[in-house]
Amino acid sequence: MALVIENVSKRFQSKNKEINVLEKINLEVQNGEFICILGPSGCGKSTLLNIIAGLEKPTEGKVFLNGREVLSPGPDRVVMFQESALFPWLKVIDNVEFGMKIRGVPKKERHERALKYLKMVHLTKFKDVYVHQLSGGMKQRVALARALTLDSEVLLMDEPFAALDSQTKNILLLELQRIWWETKKTIIFVTHNIEEAVLLADKVVVMSSNPGKIKKVFEIRLARPRLLDNPDIVYMISAIMKELKDEVEKIAKAEYDSDWSFEKDTVLYSSDSSLGIGL
Repeated sequence: MALVIENVSKRFQSKNKEINVLEKINLEVQNGEFICILGPSGCGKSTLLNIIAGLEKPTEGKVFLNGREVLSPGPDRVVMFQESALFPWLKVIDNVEFGMKIRGVPKKERHERALKYLKMVHLTKFKDVYVHQLSGGMKQRVALARALTLDSEVLLMDEPFAALDSQTKNILLLELQRIWWETKKTIIFVTHNIEEAVLLADKVVVMSSNPGKIKKVFEIRLARPRLLDNPDIVYMISAIMKELKDEVEKIAKAEYDSDWSFEKDTVLYSSDSSLGIGL
């Protein structure tokens, strides 16, 4: 068992009241599994990722990685954030080598390792280019290569493709599936995008909000690479959307006018619908 989360709760103090962000989270992640944590904004999924990373401490409960309690950040966990967090004054190869340099990896070894992972993300020919010359998708691929060079036991990804256009995102979703298959890295990926979760994950952990709890875990037993036009993918997206509907509606009612609601007559794909049968 790579990762065990036991009864984790998190509360924050805000002005004169206490905000309960996470409540009694229990989750087990096997070595080499790809887990997506899915939920609406404000459900605590990024807070949970930060607790796993050791960047925040739980109010209650514990996190264990290979039997050791997580008490602080460590080299066995690497986080990849929404922003690439690269150094614009350094070249691509230097950015990829940076984490290894801090850890004291010898120059020859870190250069070879950096080239290996740049090749994996198809950026070898850009190794001597400065970061400011790259597109957003290329920057995220550099950040992914940098994370992979550190050879951590767990890769934690906090909505790393959220700021990208849809075409770039689709390419990177395919690339990440391939890279995970090649490395067999344990990955925990936070997203609010159902399509991303179903395309990537072995298991999709659906969270409810106020406070954040695990509502349901979906096992995605579909072959890779996965494409959005696959009927099985569409079916799983629909099933998860049904589970999330109440949570999305709850958030929307808090943020929109009081007369807001899901359209009752909107035609959407539903696994329970007979629309189109016999055509």
